[in-house]
Amino acid sequence: MPSTDASFTGEGKMSESLIIQYVGFKVKEIVREYSFLVRQVPSEAREFTFTINNDAFDSHRVRYQDGPDICSLKLHRELAGALNHPAITHYPITEIELDDYRDSHFSKSKKSPYPKKADRDS
Repeated sequence: MPSTDASFTGEGKMSESLIIQYVGFKVKEIVREYSFLVRQVPSEAREFTFTINNDAFDSHRVRYQDGPDICSLKLHRELAGALNHPAITHYPITEIELDDYRDSHFSKSKKSPYPKKADRDS
């Protein structure tokens, strides 16, 4: 995931001084741990970690490739809610957050871009 050079301020405006970088993940016994670095000029980089339980991936409730995006979205929410300075640097991703992500990114019924042909009476 590429770096982000901006963030939301308390008023919903963008601040150009924040850099967010996805560092990677580690597979642990019970969770996958995703790491991000957040740097706001001129201060030092802060590391934030997010965990998703492995059983969420094993049971197909979430796809492996969606893990970084799920964590990134939560990081952006936490940064925006704390004016870029959250006191906590480690967050578990909850089942509710996984469900919300899935519901907002995947429709339950895929609609065809092509309309059905009308039945002709013979």
